[in-house]
Formats: sequence, structure tokens, C-alpha cells
Amino acid sequence: MVYSQISVNKRNSVLLFLSFFVVLAVLGYVFGAVLQIGAYVGLLIALVFSTFSAFFSYFFGDKMVLRVSSAQKITKEQNSMLYNLVEGLSIGAGIPMPKLYLMNDSSINAFATGRNPKNASIAVTKGTLMKLNKEELEGVLAHELSHVKNLDIRFMVLVAVMVGTIVILSDFFLRSFMFTNSGDRGKNTHIILIVIGFVLAILSPVFTEIIKLAISRKREYLADASGALLTKNPGGLANALRKIGNDHNQLKTATHATAHLFISNPFKKRNWLSLFDTHPSLDSRVKKLESM
Repeated sequence: MVYSQISVNKRNSVLLFLSFFVVLAVLGYVFGAVLQIGAYVGLLIALVFSTFSAFFSYFFGDKMVLRVSSAQKITKEQNSMLYNLVEGLSIGAGIPMPKLYLMNDSSINAFATGRNPKNASIAVTKGTLMKLNKEELEGVLAHELSHVKNLDIRFMVLVAVMVGTIVILSDFFLRSFMFTNSGDRGKNTHIILIVIGFVLAILSPVFTEIIKLAISRKREYLADASGALLTKNPGGLANALRKIGNDHNQLKTATHATAHLFISNPFKKRNWLSLFDTHPSLDSRVKKLESM
């Protein structure tokens, strides 16, 4: 199951790149026509922009995520307990030791990032170290290392940066259109293109959120199961998830673009919009772990 998921993630990474180029190309073509800069000029701008974004997300996306999360790199001397736990689990998982980062936040949360196991990083909050016992912390770390081994981390970073890129482009179109004089757009602008432009600008961010939703829930269940197999102690992660559910502190540096990276949704409030969460409910995850 785990090895098949690695293959799926490799294939999905390629498909994500292709779908990202297609979405941005369509956006660029339509926006260029509507804003009267030329459809093909808009297409060219979008393709150049998407190429740069894809390159940036692959090679520098992890660094951006760590910076946005205010994560600071730590060494073995600064926290030998955490270092030794991750080192032991990494050996058990058969992957290189990832770099470790600490977020100065009282909530319980963690995430893994990087383009492959050789360039991986794991970040945890101070609250995670303070509020979890050793078995619970080990469960959380094993979960994150499973994301590394399963190559989820590359896919997650790509999604985070690409969602942000499409949101920025859509927002730019809406602002440009609203602040452009109707006469400047020319009498030959087809009303259907204007309608399509607005629909794309509004729905493209929604579309990318649906992509995040589709990939995130399944990979969380898989990482839970893989982590439990790594520690041979499903109860450790289950208890950690219970504590996360009962913890009322919200991660201050969380953003909607990076929320899917964390072990638990950093935005605590759950209402009817929880249908669109990138994470399964904590209760369902605990039940699956208890059934192992």
C-alpha cells in the first residue's frame, strides 16, 4: 500500500504540474482578451509566470513555507531528545535524517516539507514538545516522517505554492477589471469573454481548494497508518490527536495556503464549512488508529 502510494504521488506530481499550466494558460488567454492586452499576450504572460512559479515551488517552496511559518532551525545540542527521536525513527523508516525546525507557538502541531527525503525538513511547535509525552511525540514525528517517505512532502509544497499563484492571478484580474475604464476595454470586447473571465477569476481559487481537499484527506489517513506501523504503537498517535482536539490554542502563523501541510487543521473552528476541510476529522482518525 505504501509503495503504491509513492508511485501515485510521483504520477500526481506530474499531473499537478500539467493541470497547473493548463489552468494558468486558460486564465492568461481569457484575461488578456478581456483586459485588451491581447489574448496571446495574456497567454504568454501566464505561461512565463507559471513556469517561474513551478520552478520556484519545486526548488524553493519548502524554504518559503518554513519562513511563512516562522520556523527556526534547531540542532542536536539545542534539543537532543527531539533529535534522537527523529534520528531513530528515520533509521527505522530507511530515510535520511531530516532537518529539524521549531515554531515558537503554544499550540500542538507539526508539518513536514521538502522536495524529497534527501532535502526534507520537519517543524514542530513548542506546544507539541511541552504538552505531549514521549510516546505521543513519537507518534506525531512518525506521522510526519511517513509523509517524507511517501513523497507527500513534494506534492504538498507544490499544491501550497500553486494555489497561492492562482489566487494572486485571479485577484489581479478582478482588481484590474474593476479599475479599468469601460471605454478602455473597447467596444469589440465580447460580453461572453467578460463573463468567462469573471467566472474563472472567482472559481479558479475554489477549484484549487477542491484539489487540496481531494488529496489531503487520503494522505492523512495513510500517514497515520504508516506512522503507527513505524512506531508499532497506534495508541501514541491516537492519544496525541486527542490532545490536539482538546487544545484550544490556534497556530498564529497558519495560512489557508499552508493549512493542508500540518498534522491537524490549524484553524480550530469547525462548522458547516468543515465539509471543505483538508483534514479528516480527528475523531475518525483516532477510530481508525484504534482499529489497527
